Amino acid sequence: MEIRPVRYDHPDAVRLDEEVQQEYVRRYGDGDLTPLAPHMFAPPHGIYLIAYESGRPLATGGWRVQEDTGEGYVRGDAEIKRMFVVPEARGRGLARRILATLEADARAAGRTRMVLETGTEQPEAIALYASSGYAMVQKFGYYRTYEASRCMAKPL
Repeated sequence: MEIRPVRYDHPDAVRLDEEVQQEYVRRYGDGDLTPLAPHMFAPPHGIYLIAYESGRPLATGGWRVQEDTGEGYVRGDAEIKRMFVVPEARGRGLARRILATLEADARAAGRTRMVLETGTEQPEAIALYASSGYAMVQKFGYYRTYEASRCMAKPL
């Protein structure tokens, strides 16, 4: 297993993003409409990772800088986006490995808090984050007014 940084618009990242969007449609009826762009994940303002096994992309995750924008973020935040593991590779600890790598990278970049938004239809994601030290916080970001949204944070 190899976890390596790629651009958010890398062909493997685009393909896995399409898969995660289909997952959101199945669970919520629509894809994630949060505006994202490749520059948001470019160091030192973030990073985007893909886990590969035998050359096959199996999991993704990224973080991007967030500041106090009036959407509930605070100075020093690093926001996790696009955590996803292909169904056939789930249960192998890939998400936990990517999460730990994202946290270490954000900490090294001077970020002080890792934040994320997930939802009620992703109980396995909520369980992963809770078991990794994340706690529910006041909602922030694009989905802060949505009932199904759940926001979590962890000090770095």
